[in-house]
Amino acid sequence: MKNARNFKLTIEYDGTAYHGWQRQNDAPTVQGTIEAALKTMTGRPVTIIGSGRTDAGVHALNQVANFFVDTKLTSDIFTIGLNSLLPGDIVIKDCASVDETFHARYDAWSKVYDYRILNRSIPAALFRQYAWHIRKDLDLEGIRTSVLCLNGRHDFSAFEGAGSPRLHSLRTVIDASLTGKDMHGYVAFSIEADGFLRHMVRNIVGTLVDVGLGKITPEVFEDILKSKDRKQAGITAPAHGLFLREVKYVPCHTSDR
Repeated sequence: MKNARNFKLTIEYDGTAYHGWQRQNDAPTVQGTIEAALKTMTGRPVTIIGSGRTDAGVHALNQVANFFVDTKLTSDIFTIGLNSLLPGDIVIKDCASVDETFHARYDAWSKVYDYRILNRSIPAALFRQYAWHIRKDLDLEGIRTSVLCLNGRHDFSAFEGAGSPRLHSLRTVIDASLTGKDMHGYVAFSIEADGFLRHMVRNIVGTLVDVGLGKITPEVFEDILKSKDRKQAGITAPAHGLFLREVKYVPCHTSDR
């Protein structure tokens, strides 16, 4: 595509109805749904490149993707047009014309994920598809102590799901934290890293919940991290509590909108 322009999308989506981000032939996905809308607008197949995959049921507040297309349409027209074609659970928050060298995946500096837990005896009717309900009181201070050992560069094999596409399992966690419980009983674990292994955040959360329930100590949690043994870690937390909050990039030049 000699005259193709590069467009950057910022996307919010509810992952409940989708089999993850990546296009599949036999199941609805976020990527496939957006590509179908782009084909309607441009009259030709368009491939979008995501910053990374999210699993089935995982949500995003600011997923980033880019695509190349030879078109006279402006970024504002793409924003309006895509949102008119997409289902209500996928929203294009922003579209910008960017330099041809920009790549949503390879240029990502870090990603931030949030995992929400509803920690109270009574379940929720509203927002139940956006948090893992834990009935027993969690030891939040014990979890906070455990979280400290995640910061820095580590081999995260102990929290790696099977089939993780990677060259190695070393990742650098820039920041990891736990919020206090709000008035409704919600707690959020947040983690920023230069990359993530498959199910890494959900496996970490499942093991942190074991700390919060008193099944293991913060010291054991750290030992599990050092063990590089997935069998020692806790369960994989449900997908519906996980949100891709932000993808960070080194500032890049954008063209006229």
